[in-house]
Amino acid sequence: MFSRLADQYRSVVKDLVMSLHALASSLQKQGIVATCYSCNDGHSPDGNGASFVAELGDQHLVRFLVSDFGISWVESRNGRELVKFEGAEAIQELQRIVTSIQERSAMGSTPEIASR
Repeated sequence: MFSRLADQYRSVVKDLVMSLHALASSLQKQGIVATCYSCNDGHSPDGNGASFVAELGDQHLVRFLVSDFGISWVESRNGRELVKFEGAEAIQELQRIVTSIQERSAMGSTPEIASR
């Protein structure tokens, strides 16, 4: 059972990494500064991961880290950490930001995202 769960988690990490790369590319096309770096050497089945960073305006920065060791979300403004989530909460926060960006893009407004 635990081997199956470990394999499922690795699959989730792999899916998240692919989604983060696509998100960074999409944000860049909208003029938002975003990067995504993979943390895998390409040879090891273990050790998948990525670091995603996006600047959402007015020194508002989000970081999403995913690896075989965990998932975290950090949001900061002016260099000060505002909030940090881990696990499922981090993924939900990423979805909140994506939804907000999509709504603003559909309305044709600036890419800045309102903080909490």
